[in-house]
Amino acid sequence: MKALNFYSSTYHGILVLRRKHCTIRVGDKSSKYREGDLVWVTYGDRFHKRRKVFTAVIDRLEVKKLSELTPEDLEGEDPEMKTVDEAARLLSRVYGRPVGPDELVSVVYFSEVSE
Repeated sequence: MKALNFYSSTYHGILVLRRKHCTIRVGDKSSKYREGDLVWVTYGDRFHKRRKVFTAVIDRLEVKKLSELTPEDLEGEDPEMKTVDEAARLLSRVYGRPVGPDELVSVVYFSEVSE
């Protein structure tokens, strides 16, 4: 089973409240995640214990430049996110390096699977 992991400090609240239905990842992740894949949505820091929040299905995966993100992409990542600049700042913090508008990102949409 694959996982979509999110860092606790940034994403815990919106994951638990089910307000997050998309993730933006730097790079082309189309070989890692495919539409229809079942994944565990988890949170926790690298090399530490992680907690499963729910099982999800990958609904859609798009690879595009950061500058091409749509309002739907931004809101799916975080309901409070409104601009590509905000997305760039968030990704730069998460990845620990500058992420610019011409960088390729993967936008992964997912839906919770009731068990």
